[in-house]
Amino acid sequence: MSDSTEDTRIPLLLWPFYAIWRLLTFVLGVAGRLICTLLGIGIMIVGVAITMSVVGAPIGIPLAALGFLLLVRALF
Repeated sequence: MSDSTEDTRIPLLLWPFYAIWRLLTFVLGVAGRLICTLLGIGIMIVGVAITMSVVGAPIGIPLAALGFLLLVRALF
């Protein structure tokens, strides 16, 4: 028996709840990716701006790297 919900049959009376649940998870997934993308771009911009000053480079470079990793996570 697999854990995939695609293999199981949903009873007719529970189908509306199942459909609402699937829609909710889709919307939250898309919103989470969008927020992660915007946050990643913002953190990258702040990291690059801080790196422009030589004194802030030790903080700016890891910040830009963190923003890049967030952006990659949002895309894939």
